[in-house]
Amino acid sequence: MDNGCVCCSVRGDLVRTLGQLATRRKDFDAILLETTGLADPAPIVYTVQTNPKMSDNYRIDSIVCLADCKHLEAHLDEAKPDGSVNEALQQVAFADKILLNKVDLVTAEEKAKLEARLRTI
Repeated sequence: MDNGCVCCSVRGDLVRTLGQLATRRKDFDAILLETTGLADPAPIVYTVQTNPKMSDNYRIDSIVCLADCKHLEAHLDEAKPDGSVNEALQQVAFADKILLNKVDLVTAEEKAKLEARLRTI
């Protein structure tokens, strides 16, 4: 990929790269796509599911969200301008699994509160 990013602005790059890999599909079992930081997973999911070049060769097995236990609540509460998507909320909502990191930086009570909140999303 040109710059390694698979956010919504370079999905054409993702399609091109995965299209090239499709010819070698038997050489690997899976592809792991990582979005760095806060990124809305919806455009990537949409691309894989609706682009025949992608959906004929690939399927999304799961979406895993790695979440910063110390700062996630602040990101979830962040008000975005002009109705923009809250990427943290989108990541959590789309995730099949949420892996909390930096749990050593919060109290047991703070972690439990965050876990309870995540279950409501």
